[in-house]
Amino acid sequence: MTTTTTFSVLFWANQAKSRNGLAPIYARITVDGKRSEISLKRSISYEAWDNVKGRARGTKAEAKALNAYLDQVKSRLLECQETLLREKRLVTAEAIKNGYLGTGEREHTLLSLIKYHNEELSTTIKPGTLKNYFATHKYVERFLKEKLKTSDIFLSELNHKFVVDFELFIKNTAAPLDPLRRCGNNTVMKHIERLRKMINVAIRNEWITKDPFQRYRLSFNKTNRHFLTAEELTLIVEKAYPIQRLQQVKDLFVFSCYTGLAYTDLIHLTSENLVRGIDGQLWIESSRQKTDQAIKVPLLNQALEILNRYQDHPKAVVYGRLFPPISNQRMNSYLKEIADTCGISKNLTFHIARHTFATTVTLTNGVPIESVSAMLGHSTIRTTQIYAKVVESKLSGDMKALQKKLTPFQTNNADTGS
Repeated sequence: MTTTTTFSVLFWANQAKSRNGLAPIYARITVDGKRSEISLKRSISYEAWDNVKGRARGTKAEAKALNAYLDQVKSRLLECQETLLREKRLVTAEAIKNGYLGTGEREHTLLSLIKYHNEELSTTIKPGTLKNYFATHKYVERFLKEKLKTSDIFLSELNHKFVVDFELFIKNTAAPLDPLRRCGNNTVMKHIERLRKMINVAIRNEWITKDPFQRYRLSFNKTNRHFLTAEELTLIVEKAYPIQRLQQVKDLFVFSCYTGLAYTDLIHLTSENLVRGIDGQLWIESSRQKTDQAIKVPLLNQALEILNRYQDHPKAVVYGRLFPPISNQRMNSYLKEIADTCGISKNLTFHIARHTFATTVTLTNGVPIESVSAMLGHSTIRTTQIYAKVVESKLSGDMKALQKKLTPFQTNNADTGS
């Protein structure tokens, strides 16, 4: 634990709160530049107080008694500081004050921190993101129970080894709903990243001074952004399904392919999100549920056709949405059926539609990256550049294929002397 560099106690008479010529006396505790004050329930005339020494003036019995009391207070405050150090607890001005007054709280624990984070900060975290924090919470509870054989742990006990052991535990622990599946590296890193954000809350609240993540580095594997090729997208667009649930999921997926909307943004669309753009055509104006970034997307004919198809859908009307609601889990389940029927081997999820819009539909067809970034609701163009690299990779592959086709032609011309 980081040692305290400064600690002092100052007694002072607060003239601003004087009553009937008497000023109340306070003890000011300062630890590392941060203060906390205690009212000592004693008063003195301002003329009888020595501001420099922080004591009562004179040698009368009344002054001696007050100064003796001040010495006792200082001694007690020093004991509170020593107790905190001995118990290896966080030493702050507020902690010393609480110890003196007997109102000190027990040291914060890891699970109490997580509970505080998930409950007190829930209004500032999106529901989808909060759900991920709950998943991390479950892994922490399992780690404490199965690995450390305890129900909780003090924040002061956290260290680098704890973080590393927690990482290994997640990697080697079966997923809650699938005993045969283990978390991939990037999923593990996401859990660690969320834990680190919660620890940062504790650091800001001065519940802990030692950062267990100080020497730890997150290590994400680079992943390819999967998307549909123009041929694969055409296969899905042209496929008709007599089963209503599959047709509906296909329509929502294709609508996302031509608008770039994420699942949660699309499913919450209402008529208020449809506006006439600067060109007089229909646009979607909204904000991303995930980041609150503005979204402005002119509707292509392919998207308009699907939108018109659902304008009188009973479930859409009842819920006041542009499309009938369906859970993301069911959506992805049905997309696997759609992929099978279309002969597409990729693991089709709804988010692939967003990637397809960014690559196959827009960037590949020459839409400037700045425009794509705005339509996707990215806060920085660097995020959009990931898709640009994918497109560059595809262009490179296409040119290599072209080179193979041109090579026999060039060889034939060389043989004939042309």
